[in-house]
Amino acid sequence: MKVAGRVAIVTGGGGGIGGAIAERLAENGAKVMVADLDPNAAASVADGINARYPGSALAEGADVANVDHIRRIIEHAEAEFGCVDLYFANAGVGGALGLEASDADWDHVLDVNVRAHIRAAQQLVPKWLERGEGYFVTTASAAGLLTQIGSATYSVTKHAAVGFAEWLSVTYGDQGIGVSCLCPMGVDTAMLYAGRDSGDPRGVAATQAVTSAGEVLQPAQVADVVLDAVEREAFLILPHEQVLAMFQQKGADYDRWIRGMRRYQGALLGQG
Repeated sequence: MKVAGRVAIVTGGGGGIGGAIAERLAENGAKVMVADLDPNAAASVADGINARYPGSALAEGADVANVDHIRRIIEHAEAEFGCVDLYFANAGVGGALGLEASDADWDHVLDVNVRAHIRAAQQLVPKWLERGEGYFVTTASAAGLLTQIGSATYSVTKHAAVGFAEWLSVTYGDQGIGVSCLCPMGVDTAMLYAGRDSGDPRGVAATQAVTSAGEVLQPAQVADVVLDAVEREAFLILPHEQVLAMFQQKGADYDRWIRGMRRYQGALLGQG
């Protein structure tokens, strides 16, 4: 889908990958609703866009896992810009690390990393089917293909995010609904360093596993790859090309891959 002249919503748009995607969308001629849990961060990104491209951006403070908040940002974008053509389900959280995660911890991460996507699709896809077109972009993670050392909640929910994106594409791809799934490794955002800064050895290992596996990209670099993939209507977006080789190795010999991940984890934790 060409983004020029389109209307997009970007969740988690107050910075990082989401902020960079919002900026690139405006640069390429789209109108953008920037949604973020932090209303000031959303406003800052939108203000920056409007300073360069007047009238191109709106901002909303919203919990995009909340059905009513999703409805509000969709209705606001429709009222101001006429419609919503693209939805970037980009907001995400890391969550607790291991089996000590409580039901409340799991519910929170599932709500933001998975159910938020489902709830947005439930509201948008029926409208897109009537129009014959629409585009849904999921921000998952390489952890959704390869598993994340350290964090159970993050790894499991990112796998689920990939699965839901696949289902959307399989189910509606022949009815005009485009779907892409972004699975980066290290990107220079606060989330990348949350594990390291937690002081928990497993969190430190989680950050080190990502930063040592490949180049840590800037959000703007990722945004460029995302927009190119959307224009080509490619499903799997891999800013780190080596993720594909890793994924293929995993599928070729699952047991060997599991053993290798155990050794890698042990080395990171100083156990090997």
